[in-house]
Amino acid sequence: MLIPYVGITDFMNFQQVQAMLRIFKVHQRPDSKRKLHVGVMMSYKTLHGIPSSWDKAFPSKETIADIFSSAETYNCLHIADYDSMPHLGRKTLAPALQYAGDLVHAVQLDMIWPHPSQILLGIHTSRKNPEVILQVGRKALTAVKDDPLLLVEKLREYEGGVIQRVLLDKSGGEGRAMEADVLLPFVRAIRENLPELDIVVAGGLGPYTMHLAEPIIREFPDVSIDAQGRLRPSRNALDPVDWHMAGGYLATALELLEWR
Repeated sequence: MLIPYVGITDFMNFQQVQAMLRIFKVHQRPDSKRKLHVGVMMSYKTLHGIPSSWDKAFPSKETIADIFSSAETYNCLHIADYDSMPHLGRKTLAPALQYAGDLVHAVQLDMIWPHPSQILLGIHTSRKNPEVILQVGRKALTAVKDDPLLLVEKLREYEGGVIQRVLLDKSGGEGRAMEADVLLPFVRAIRENLPELDIVVAGGLGPYTMHLAEPIIREFPDVSIDAQGRLRPSRNALDPVDWHMAGGYLATALELLEWR
């Protein structure tokens, strides 16, 4: 199994990473191997300099390597592309990883079933060796008829080391509340049929909503989690993260994951 993590997505500078890492260490069990996931967003448009409504919400590509300056954190570049731009491997994934620098540990693909060969091509071309996290969101689940066994069959297309983790997230960064009873059948199906894949869950998690994930954590204590939309009062991903809320989320999440 890979090292599990507690994630925050939407870091904009390294000072924020340092502040969250201090809080993480205070609330982490002394014997814990769990990591702080530092998530940074990029899209096809921001990568290629195409004007986008996300220009102010995502850091500039030239600053990402600096955000990923700590070797103590799990540094993850999230690449969002819901427009199915062509040539994912060479035109998006490979150049994006170059901007991520030498301390990038993972790349998360916020896309709807990207082709496995394009993922492999991008990783090979980048000459890096990050873990690959595949986001499976609302539209991806709709494509498999919201059926856990059909999801497993679709994920089999990514066997052989194409991906290492699966993120189940019906929220899509919008802060929609997680429904654990809806996600649990998918978690169980993946764990039973594809035990080599680590599982991440997300959806409306924040300092006041960690109880939403408790049924999943109770059954699968090694699960990883990520938070985004509920880390700002507005729940609008275009607004900056409230880092006081983010710190409260870390404290609450680690209490539930490691001290319960």
